[in-house]
Amino acid sequence: MFILILVMLGAYLIGSIPMGYLMVKTFTGKDVREVGSGRTGGTNVMRAAGLAAGIFTAAFDLFKTAASIWIAQAILPEEWRPIGMVAAGLCSILGHNYSVFLKFKGGAGGAPCVGGGLALWPWSAAIAVPIGVLILFGVGYASIATLSVSVILTLLFAYRAYILHAPGAEPEFILYGLGSMILLAWALRSNFRRLLRGEERLVGWRAKRLKQATTAQRSD
Repeated sequence: MFILILVMLGAYLIGSIPMGYLMVKTFTGKDVREVGSGRTGGTNVMRAAGLAAGIFTAAFDLFKTAASIWIAQAILPEEWRPIGMVAAGLCSILGHNYSVFLKFKGGAGGAPCVGGGLALWPWSAAIAVPIGVLILFGVGYASIATLSVSVILTLLFAYRAYILHAPGAEPEFILYGLGSMILLAWALRSNFRRLLRGEERLVGWRAKRLKQATTAQRSD
């Protein structure tokens, strides 16, 4: 039990590494928490410091949760391994969203959630990310697309564990999907409130169509 607690604490600290904050501070001198959404994830870093900084931040955020799970897998005894890997992944997302280095501010957890899925089953990212992108550009709301990744992971892990009975598909991994869903939904609650009020920012083709319609109305 003691080693499990250490793994969870370590995962939280790894997840707390605020790469987005460091990237924006280094290249622009700004505090990313004062830009756009105020979050430290790749999307807001892209707004503050450009495409390359945003991509690097997202990749790092993905890796830190994957690394937390791989460390748990390597050092935990067999009887604690599945649930410990899940706990490490969730603690890493928690650290990302509420970093101890940024007075418990952070991101929304999208990239770390994908990283955890990647560590638990490598193909999960190859399935969840493209579907999430399709949802993003189809529905037009980044908050819904971000949350959809955790929903997809939950369904994938459940399908592999209880339908396919696939090797390595531990039933405990479903808890990672459900837990990440809760963490992401809580972090995105302000977005969902704006969505209910009709004030959430649109992206993709829907945003383009709205802009075209607004321009056409003004020209009339």
